[in-house]
Amino acid sequence: MGLLEGKVAIVTGAGHGIGQAHALELAKQGAKVVVNDLGGSVRGEGRGNAADATVALIRKNGGTAVPHYGDVADHDDAGDLVATAVDAFGGLDILVNNAGIVRDAAIWNMPRSDFDAVLRVHVAGTWSPCHHAAAYWRDRAKSGVANRASIVNTTSGAGLGGNFGQSGYASAKAAIVGLTLTLALELQRCGVTVNAVGPSGLTRITATMPGAGEVIEAGAVPEDGWDPMDPANSSPLVAWLASDEAQYVTGQVIRSIEDRIIWMQGWREKKTIAAGGRRWDAAEIGARMAVDVFGTRGGGLSFEPA
Repeated sequence: MGLLEGKVAIVTGAGHGIGQAHALELAKQGAKVVVNDLGGSVRGEGRGNAADATVALIRKNGGTAVPHYGDVADHDDAGDLVATAVDAFGGLDILVNNAGIVRDAAIWNMPRSDFDAVLRVHVAGTWSPCHHAAAYWRDRAKSGVANRASIVNTTSGAGLGGNFGQSGYASAKAAIVGLTLTLALELQRCGVTVNAVGPSGLTRITATMPGAGEVIEAGAVPEDGWDPMDPANSSPLVAWLASDEAQYVTGQVIRSIEDRIIWMQGWREKKTIAAGGRRWDAAEIGARMAVDVFGTRGGGLSFEPA
């Protein structure tokens, strides 16, 4: 019995790389999988049947899967994706939003159309499947059905820390974190956990970076082998987050880098200064920031308790 026996899952962008690895791992753990992929290029251009290869691999390994070729950033296609899971397998328990494209350039060289395309696929392409899945789970909860469902979204180091030449990609991946935190609050009472994973691996996207090396496709590294850049390295974490065992985990951002699982903590209040019950004078702020916030200027005989 796998961790996900009897569950129904959707994985978007599952025709290649990390998404394909996620779909294979969820199926290995017993889930029935809807494999979604538009079949386009790494820039999001064109269409194809890339989902078929992943479905074939799952079936070859004894699992159950069906393909879906819709555009997750198209709201109606995203609705059809959720409907496909319900019609094919009788329900939906897991949504893994992985679909993404990349169009990198420094901001002064990036066309607005490239920025818009990246935001559309990553942000709208995460929000729309979440919308339709959330409506399905909320209706079930209102009818008295106890959901044990999960959404796993995909962020990245670029969205968490920034990266030169990726103003569009980083903006999108940061937005997905904000969406994840909000949906964790909205769906808690519906029995749905919502988390974000920041995976690593040598995929079609990372291979566009200079000197990155050749793409490693899912399944290229044998079960008993190890490659730190294997796109499948993060998939066991995704499977666990989607399981009933992880129903206490929600609203979290977790990175999976090589063999490490890293629990991330985001924006927190680190230092606070107050004006003493009055409006700040702009001329006063500089000294207070230097001494009391950033510590770039000594404060004299003023000591902060340990």
